[in-house]
Amino acid sequence: MQEKIIIVGAGFAGLHLAKQLQNTHNEVMLIDKHNYHQFQPLFYQVATARIEPSSISFPLRKVFQRSRNISIRIAEVQHIDSAQQTLHTNIGPFNYTRLIIATGCTTNFFGNKAIEAHAFPMKSTPEALTLRNRILSNFEKALSAAPEEMEGIMNIVVVGGGPTGVELAGSLAEMKTKILPKDYPDMDFSRLNIFLLEGSNTLLGPMSEVSRRKAKEYLEALGVKVCLQTLVEAYDGHTISLKGNGTIVSDNLIWAAGVSGNLIKGLEKATIQRGNRIVVDRYNKVVGYDNIFAVGDIAFMETPLYPNGHPQVANVAINQGKLLAQNIKKYPGRPDSWKMFEYKDPGSMATVGKRKAVVDLPSFSFQGRMAWFTWMFLHLMLILSVRNKLFIFINWAISYFTNDTTLRLILHPSRRQVELLDNQPE
Repeated sequence: MQEKIIIVGAGFAGLHLAKQLQNTHNEVMLIDKHNYHQFQPLFYQVATARIEPSSISFPLRKVFQRSRNISIRIAEVQHIDSAQQTLHTNIGPFNYTRLIIATGCTTNFFGNKAIEAHAFPMKSTPEALTLRNRILSNFEKALSAAPEEMEGIMNIVVVGGGPTGVELAGSLAEMKTKILPKDYPDMDFSRLNIFLLEGSNTLLGPMSEVSRRKAKEYLEALGVKVCLQTLVEAYDGHTISLKGNGTIVSDNLIWAAGVSGNLIKGLEKATIQRGNRIVVDRYNKVVGYDNIFAVGDIAFMETPLYPNGHPQVANVAINQGKLLAQNIKKYPGRPDSWKMFEYKDPGSMATVGKRKAVVDLPSFSFQGRMAWFTWMFLHLMLILSVRNKLFIFINWAISYFTNDTTLRLILHPSRRQVELLDNQPE
């Protein structure tokens, strides 16, 4: 029996699920608000002008060029009507026999509207590009800024001690010492301060003690001011108020402190867990629904090994997407024969700078040069196309041997582009 399957979201989970279902007898529709897949682990390198945005973004229609059964729709999803088995979007309704939610996560500001209004998130390619423009524009501004403005311009604050925050802070520190002095020889970069604020008592919480300690050592050696057990209470665009006591003057607050699921309206509140994640069973089926599934970062699955849900990382999303596709293909009308999801953690890693990285494998940990090369190799393998792999490798090789890049372009949208965006229908 032919099924009409709708997949919402073209992240790691949704994309790999769709790839597994291509050229089958099922009719598959992939819906996303962007026409490209984004490689999120390298957003920070776009933000620090190390690679181009096009290198980590790949057109969806290119991926499925040779697929007979997959259609692409670029749309904003509005709500689900589970009774009618209809998904409503801004371009019209679509009926389904199976709905798979793979919407991923967005930045979590924990309800602080002031921080949300003034801070810079980094959860999409456009946001990473916006941050790049901001960082580079600031140094241009500093050349003619008044003395009282300099402190705000020259302080960059990263909030969040997870992999994103650690990698971004390390990359900014390398920019400060190796790249920016070449572009601005008349500027005193000893005044440039990079802060990394983390609310807990350690960086890289899920990793091993030796990796956490080594990452902190690497950052401090690069000149990053690591502030643990430090919470941001308020931000007005210029002054950061810290919980308890203290302030930091900065015009550049980068928020990497948490994520929240991209929910779709229409699901029962009982299915929503902390962090706006959707509760699913071991087959990724949403609890309380027979034909709605959730995979990837948006899914909350309790297992004996992961009673608090799986980590929101690419490997989990890819494996969930692939397994669900296999179950649908092999046993479309026999859910009792489906294979349960079981995640075997292959390890975790984070890079701090050139020849500085930490890697945790199930049996041992290692740091330094070898960890850095391991990090580079594994991330290259996850990039979609050979072209993108090659471009990123070339950029990394140039940067490695020259301690420089040629990608420091400030690209602001034109007035006409802004007008067109503002006039788009909701």
